Amino acid sequence: MGKIGALLGTGATSAKVLTSAGIVRPYSPLTLAKVGRTVLAWGTGPAGGFASMALRNPDGVALVDELGSLTFHELHARSNALAHELRKRGVVEGDGVAIMCRNHRGFLDASLAVAKLGADALYLNTAFAGPQLAEVIARERPRLVVHDEEFTGLLSAAEIDQRLLAWVDGPTTADSLEALITVGDRSELAPPKRHGRVVILTSGTTGTPKGAPRSEAGIDAAVALLSRLPLKYGWRTHVAAPMFHTWGYAHLALAMLLGSTVVVSRRFDPEEALRVTEENRCDSLVVIPVMLQRMLRLPAETLDRYSLDTLKVTAASGSALPGDLALEWMDRFGDNLHNIYGSTEVAYASIATPEDLRAAPTSAGKPPYATVVKILDDHGREVPTGEAGRIFVGNGMLFEGYTGGGNKEIVSGLMSTGDVGRFDSEGRLYVEGRDDEMIVSGGENVFPKEVEDCLCRHDAVVEAAAIGVEDDEFGKRLRAFVVVAGEATEEDLKDWVRANLARYKVPREIAFLDELPRNATGKVLKRELHQL
Repeated sequence: MGKIGALLGTGATSAKVLTSAGIVRPYSPLTLAKVGRTVLAWGTGPAGGFASMALRNPDGVALVDELGSLTFHELHARSNALAHELRKRGVVEGDGVAIMCRNHRGFLDASLAVAKLGADALYLNTAFAGPQLAEVIARERPRLVVHDEEFTGLLSAAEIDQRLLAWVDGPTTADSLEALITVGDRSELAPPKRHGRVVILTSGTTGTPKGAPRSEAGIDAAVALLSRLPLKYGWRTHVAAPMFHTWGYAHLALAMLLGSTVVVSRRFDPEEALRVTEENRCDSLVVIPVMLQRMLRLPAETLDRYSLDTLKVTAASGSALPGDLALEWMDRFGDNLHNIYGSTEVAYASIATPEDLRAAPTSAGKPPYATVVKILDDHGREVPTGEAGRIFVGNGMLFEGYTGGGNKEIVSGLMSTGDVGRFDSEGRLYVEGRDDEMIVSGGENVFPKEVEDCLCRHDAVVEAAAIGVEDDEFGKRLRAFVVVAGEATEEDLKDWVRANLARYKVPREIAFLDELPRNATGKVLKRELHQL
């Protein structure tokens, strides 16, 4: 009875969340039957998800980019045409197709076409260096590479058998997606026997990026996110975060259920992001934290031009919110910020609501529906509330092991995120830093993030990062790097840390930079800081 009751409770929770989001809504019996057959045949991944939206809301605007808008029906027809043409070029079930695109229609055209063929989509980071790209392509051996024309030079060192251009800066060429879509057969394809996978690359901040494959998400993954992220059916969503990474891609997956209009721009510019959000009257904004920092760094007179009065949810993920960034955003644009903590490997782990962030601005919030997060010691035992340990996560979206071999550590079905954290008495998770970044200074454990947050709270500091370096007195100390927008000396900032944290946490030195080195998802490249 207990197991049956748990299942019924789970079903009731899912129904409540889906109804609240507007996903459960009335359709004609004929439409429901068609949608049911489509999902059974194509699954819940991109192919089935967007095909079902083409049935449920064919004339709804699915995508807005710099070239205009596309409906769900148009997206479906375009990807059919491209899939037929890719098949002519030898792409079959089980193949890999690498996609290196900025946020525009070509990203979605390629993703859907590859999924309809039962092939795997490997997303390449647009900020990777040439040698990284060459190494990834050599390891993954994709049948074909789809990339924006601007990346031709970066990919020159990679051994590529076939390539197609996605975004072309000049006239359309014969080897472009748009050319193939124009001539391609738009008829329906037969569903593949194998559903394609999505392969997201890790950030590569500490070495060669690894491929993290994931099969299509089930409804539980959407329910988990929507249980603490109040997105609604039919909203207009500005996805400013790169779609080649987990967070941006997640909102394409949600759009398949929510019938969202996804609004994108190829490049992020802080004022342009505000303008696009306001002019398109977007209900939600999807960002990485550094984007919030850059927007809030705009002059006050610029910020005052944008009220974002339609914005109901700002969803941030990809790295920690530094200092009081959450409060700064909400004080200006309202209590709409949600901070999602996860990783490429575990997808999502916890979500901080505006209420959480008001009470604890650096909190990662609480686990959503059907998600287990535990803090374990080095022996795999759960630690008491308030104590720090390694963060382990269980949900329906754990990845399947790296494409090149290997996996994250798993304990009792829970996967390591590679971070250290703790829970407070309210059940909120705090991420204290990467487990490999902790240093022992004067016999005490020190995490760079605590010092980074402290520095970021100084009025003159825009952003900060810290790394461990050898020290004769303490064994190890932190070396900090700051970007400032006001008057502050190294001693001023050391005094600030000394006044707020223990003496052994004061950085041995503080260097001033014009900007911190970051990858395309906003993570600081600390390996580059070690070389400075």
